[in-house]
Amino acid sequence: MKSFNLFLVLVLPLCVQAQKYISEKSTVTFFSKATIEDIAARNEKAMGMLDLSSGDIAFSVPIKDFIFEKALMQEHFNEKYMESDKYPKGSFQGKLTGYSADAAGAQPARAQGKMSIHGVTKDIDISGTFEKKDDRYVLAAKFIITLEDYKVKRPQILWSNIAESVEVTIEFTLKPYEK
Repeated sequence: MKSFNLFLVLVLPLCVQAQKYISEKSTVTFFSKATIEDIAARNEKAMGMLDLSSGDIAFSVPIKDFIFEKALMQEHFNEKYMESDKYPKGSFQGKLTGYSADAAGAQPARAQGKMSIHGVTKDIDISGTFEKKDDRYVLAAKFIITLEDYKVKRPQILWSNIAESVEVTIEFTLKPYEK
């Protein structure tokens, strides 16, 4: 709840004009192909905002809200790897470019900014799509995160269970922000 309140304090003041959009629906998934067992998780509790006039974009993903097929995987993910009590959220803040807010259909777009995961912040450049659907916008992307870049440790004993990198897929539907 604290990360949600912090998100509101930091992001909603940016959303006071007509060109502001806030997440209505979100899906963040990750997939890790490993020798012994693939690992996949889904999170539908992420929050996001977009300012069409400036291209400013921000997302916040609560780490504990990733759901796994197996409860033990979820427990290990939160306690051993992501240390979600210490690092409760992942976030992205940057600029969205290469889109036309009025164009019909899906179009390529690029998000450049800072991604924070596991207490580490790195510059990142993500290609994806931007699509207008009535008065909403859908942002989607698929990209790779390398665990070492964010100091997420893979125990030597489990090296074959956990891949060095994970494929992250995001889709956010953004609606007009209304006070």
